[in-house]
Amino acid sequence: MAFTLYSLIQAAVLCVNAVAVLHEERFLSKIGWRVDHSIGGFGDEPGIKVQLMNLIRSVRTVMRVPLIGVNSVCIVLLLLFG
Repeated sequence: MAFTLYSLIQAAVLCVNAVAVLHEERFLSKIGWRVDHSIGGFGDEPGIKVQLMNLIRSVRTVMRVPLIGVNSVCIVLLLLFG
């Protein structure tokens, strides 16, 4: 199996799918990544944990509908070209 641009795109889609299906109450809270609603002060930079939680929440919010189309295209391409 050759390493192609399509396989790289497919790997990225699978990673985005994995982030999109993470559930805050069922999975993330069990590993200690709870939703923190504390408001930081002006000029305070959020930590890496808060930034990752914001990224996960943003991916789930923004990419939910486009992922349906991208996954459908990937499935059709796999069915057509193997």
